Amino acid sequence: MQTNSAPFQNSRWRMIRTYSRLLIMFAAFFRPACAAAAGQALPAGPPLNSASNSPASKTEQAVFAGGCFWGVQAVFQHTKGVINAISGYTGGTLPSPSYEKVSSGLTGHAESVEVTFDPAEISYGRLLQIYFSVVHDPTQLNRQGPDEGTQYRSEIFTTSGAQQRAAEAYIAGLEKAHIFAGRIVTRVEPLQTFYPAEAYHQDYVTLHPDNPYIRIYDLPKIEGLRKRFPDIYREQAVLVGESQR
Repeated sequence: MQTNSAPFQNSRWRMIRTYSRLLIMFAAFFRPACAAAAGQALPAGPPLNSASNSPASKTEQAVFAGGCFWGVQAVFQHTKGVINAISGYTGGTLPSPSYEKVSSGLTGHAESVEVTFDPAEISYGRLLQIYFSVVHDPTQLNRQGPDEGTQYRSEIFTTSGAQQRAAEAYIAGLEKAHIFAGRIVTRVEPLQTFYPAEAYHQDYVTLHPDNPYIRIYDLPKIEGLRKRFPDIYREQAVLVGESQR
């Protein structure tokens, strides 16, 4: 993925710029090889409407990593019941990581998205269903599409014991049903600290829809959400920028 701050310093952007025509021709082959693309049926997510982060909480947080956080954020921003979705970093050891340091693959962090949602409108189980069906390919180890490295790993960071159990059970159900041709490599571990990414990474898909990377890899995910989950698809994305005004 490419940022406005360093248009020619990112190796992924140079690759996309050089081979843009080739990538567009074969875009379908680079999209996540997920159940949605294959037309298979994913099991319904566990309800978990009562698994709030605290007894008095009316909202919950869930954190997902699955490749470049631009597309992950955009999918959840178009999901009804999601109040906010913030791109960031988690799972590493370096305090206050930056994009440049995380991109080195040496900090242990994953590009991830913190999703704040209303459990009265959408369950954690439903978010899991979206995560595994349209957000990414859970059989790819430390990569998604053209992005390679542990910072692009498939991982769920849970914010409660209920989420931990639900995620582990859901993955076990997917494996038992043989939904995917390959083995699911998604890791599940409790969330330690989530660090919001730099402002220029937030709402990136909405702000830069003509970026070649966005057109090839991320817009198809949003379209997949619209087609597969029309009942919870939201045409107007809920943006981080709007919540900060």
